Amino acid sequence: MSKIICVYSERLKKVFRVKKGDFELKSKDRCIVESDLGGDLVEVINVSSQVCDFPKAAKDTVKIIRKANSDDEKKISRLDRKEEKAFNFCIKRIKSRKLPMKLVKVRYFFNEQKGIFYYTANGRIDFRQLVKDLAKELKMRIEMRQVGVRDEAKMIGGLGVCGRELCCFSFIKNFKPVTIQKAKKQKIAINPTKISGVCGRLMCCLAFEDESKGRMYTEEE
Repeated sequence: MSKIICVYSERLKKVFRVKKGDFELKSKDRCIVESDLGGDLVEVINVSSQVCDFPKAAKDTVKIIRKANSDDEKKISRLDRKEEKAFNFCIKRIKSRKLPMKLVKVRYFFNEQKGIFYYTANGRIDFRQLVKDLAKELKMRIEMRQVGVRDEAKMIGGLGVCGRELCCFSFIKNFKPVTIQKAKKQKIAINPTKISGVCGRLMCCLAFEDESKGRMYTEEE
């Protein structure tokens, strides 16, 4: 049986690989896996595919902590409701305090003791009073984390001009610089509306095309 399996996270809306460990699992089993927020509930979708058990994938995959139970299911539902409530409350306080920032997403830790509020802004924001408002209302530790427009797209997701799910949302883990020279090298018309993604920055796929062409030229030579 495969040591690396594919799972789906409803909260993240993503399919990704995890290390199975010693657990006996089959399709549709639900488990708790490691995450930056202390844990996440996922559903097993494939335990034997060679695509899932890709050798180079093992380096970055997280581990399964345990099989999920009914309490875990209830906790995830509770977290979703709390995050939505916190998001709406934060939006109101941002407007009330006239802060020049845009709230992107709210994520709660699995232990429900801390919440991270992701936002975008053109500069530094004095959100000390906002944090007090949130801590008083939500009764938990609050962290405000500023992200860029590319990170915003990665967190929210959407469809690209190709009609497929955004690469940054579906599989890109770390952003690499994308320059206009990559478009010129591929002899693409420099039309901002055609080569920019939903985030307003140059599309990540320009780098993919550049890399694939580079490999092709190397092989031909």
